[in-house]
Amino acid sequence: MSPNNNNEMKIVNLTKNTVLAENAIVANTVFKRIKGLLGKKEINIGQALILKPCNSIHTLFMRFPIDVVFVEKRNRVVKIISCLKPWRLSGIYLTARLCIELPVDTIRSNLTSAGDTLSFID
Repeated sequence: MSPNNNNEMKIVNLTKNTVLAENAIVANTVFKRIKGLLGKKEINIGQALILKPCNSIHTLFMRFPIDVVFVEKRNRVVKIISCLKPWRLSGIYLTARLCIELPVDTIRSNLTSAGDTLSFID
């Protein structure tokens, strides 16, 4: 299943049989994607922000680092970035259709890697 317009969902790494986030919010409008995590002091363990559509991000004006997962249309992980610090730019991943922003250490603790398949559960 792909992320839709629902407010909260769970993200599961089917390949590793782990949970990336219990409470993921979908940002699927221009305003929601631009706002993203700006203004927040942190993102808690178990939370995530799904930017859709998205094939690159920035952390300009953010107050904290994040883990980042870029995902293609078949829900396979294209690229992971651990601990992207504030005031940085990601690369552009042309095959990515969405990006998941997570608390630092989520990727490491869940062993998520490129090629893994994710599931988005309402």
